[in-house]
Amino acid sequence: MGPQPHVVDDLGGNLHIFSDGSIWRRAFKDIDFGPIRFIDDSSVIFKDITYDQNLNLCLRLYKPRLTNPTSSAAKLPVVLYFHGGGFCVGSRVWPHYRNVCVRLAAELNALVVSPDHRLAPEDKLPAALDDAACVVDWLQREALMSESGGDCDAWIRGGVVDFDRVFIVGDSSGGTIAHHLAVSLGGGSVKAAPLRVRGYVLVAPFFGGVEWTKSEQEPHEPRLTLDVVERNKFFGWKR
Repeated sequence: MGPQPHVVDDLGGNLHIFSDGSIWRRAFKDIDFGPIRFIDDSSVIFKDITYDQNLNLCLRLYKPRLTNPTSSAAKLPVVLYFHGGGFCVGSRVWPHYRNVCVRLAAELNALVVSPDHRLAPEDKLPAALDDAACVVDWLQREALMSESGGDCDAWIRGGVVDFDRVFIVGDSSGGTIAHHLAVSLGGGSVKAAPLRVRGYVLVAPFFGGVEWTKSEQEPHEPRLTLDVVERNKFFGWKR
């Protein structure tokens, strides 16, 4: 009997890579998020939707509880939010990402779309980028059905959403995804019509080159070290 598989890499205790190539992920219910707790804001409601049946990928919709538009100015703009996690961890259900989306929906009076995407190392890039494009396609179909009176989601039906005001937001690796969508959709986002992307917000986007820059080599916060960032790059990018 040969040697038993052993851990060759550990990403924050939530992702283990074994010597035989197998992967273990910590279940959501077992992750220690420290002091982070869910924001309990009764003014915002949310629900989950499967946007890719073949890959069983879901997104979460958030919206203000009271929505009764009487003019185009009162319609809900759309905020498409991509979570971070170095392409290796993270989910729409994690409390800090959920809290961001709750605040966006409440303070901007917006419909927030928060999708999951496939994670590395099981699914390396460009899987996450392909999934992001799939989310845009889903939103475009919903917009087209809303305009034609088709069978779109009930939260989108009835002219409550302003698809002419779409904003794409990404945090860390999610910022990288937002960047790639900006390049793909181009100026005016014509190919996504009737969606009109009015702006992109990249929060500390996860960009990286072959060589470290001077600022990248400077002291980091305790958890996000050069070693952690480099391993995220290796897991997510290299095949």
